[in-house]
Amino acid sequence: MSLKTKIGELLGFKTTPQIISSPDDLAKFFGAEYVTGMGQPVTPLRAMQLTTVFTCVRVLSESMGMLPCRLYKRVGRNKEIADNHRLHDLLYVAPNDYMTAQEFWELLMVCLCLRGNFYAYKVYALGNVVELLPLDPSSVTPKLNDDWTVEYQVNFKNGGLKTLSQDEIWHVRLFTLDGLNGLNPIAYARKCIGLGLDTEEHGTKLFKNGAVTSGVLETAESLTDVAFNRLKNEFTENYAGLANTYKPMILEEGLTWKPTALNLEDSQFLETRQYQATEICGLFRVPPHLAANMEKMTLNNIEHMGMSFVNYSLVPYMTRIESRIKVGLLSEKDRKTHYAKFNAGALLRGDLKTRYESYGKGIQWGWLSPNDCRELEDMNPREGGDIYLTPMNMTTDPEGENDANKAAS
Repeated sequence: MSLKTKIGELLGFKTTPQIISSPDDLAKFFGAEYVTGMGQPVTPLRAMQLTTVFTCVRVLSESMGMLPCRLYKRVGRNKEIADNHRLHDLLYVAPNDYMTAQEFWELLMVCLCLRGNFYAYKVYALGNVVELLPLDPSSVTPKLNDDWTVEYQVNFKNGGLKTLSQDEIWHVRLFTLDGLNGLNPIAYARKCIGLGLDTEEHGTKLFKNGAVTSGVLETAESLTDVAFNRLKNEFTENYAGLANTYKPMILEEGLTWKPTALNLEDSQFLETRQYQATEICGLFRVPPHLAANMEKMTLNNIEHMGMSFVNYSLVPYMTRIESRIKVGLLSEKDRKTHYAKFNAGALLRGDLKTRYESYGKGIQWGWLSPNDCRELEDMNPREGGDIYLTPMNMTTDPEGENDANKAAS
């Protein structure tokens, strides 16, 4: 008997050893995985069945998907769009043959929100990345070797288990504890999400069996087993559930119906749902009003929360992705002159008043020209529109400077 087999028997393995390749597998092995009241584990797919989780993930992914990402090149103090670079079209148009750039960024955000990591296989041609193929995060296991190199164990559906290098895998991760594996928000918030799922299940049962929890049948007579079972079946079929609400009851043998009020736990489950929704919004850092939670919302704080959503929810993701593009997709030579940038101004596309006011200030203070604004609005340039204005109170006085210099000398 081999040492590996002895260790397997010691840990409780039978014939086939259980492969532990992630913190989730380890928690499941030792029974530490959190389950709901129905005995089901809180997995990313189960978490998405909770409306607030689904809404938060959708808000973050669709918001990131609508932001265009372009590749730029520095030329001295100037910059220009590097649309002649092969990577530009991967980021801005399509990363592969079956996805658009918007769908790719949405999928990336979904993986980060539900798994904490996003992996894509890099396809090369003539030394350049020409295609990015997303991988299921659950099929990839990163490993840091003793020589500080990173390798990835990828379990392909048809090709089996393969070991790939860091040059073959593009890895975007959330904040980590070890510098390699991104923390899984669902795994670390299992109890919070599990309580939300249990509350949803409680509400479903409460309204499904409304007649049973809302009153009792009483009689002074003694019912036989046959009469009891017939009464039970008839009552369940004809009077239980929302479909039979307000249906008149036909009672016999001196039976009387006595309605009862909902107990305190049943009447307060809506407050529990509200609290869990707020906690989950905090987990994903999504303003409550974007998850249809309008409690304590006013027009003033909604406006400020909208701005904080960009600065504190999306910008951390944008800078994280931009850094990984520079490190993981550009060559060492191109890193010195090229960089990727998301345009967060696309979020203002629906706010016409704010957009035009910002254009007006840009033209007034001279850092935008009319043609710059027209280009941002997908309009053709006009003649004389390339002039940059300079406010009169911001200009220098060359003659005054010369007089001051003469007096000083």
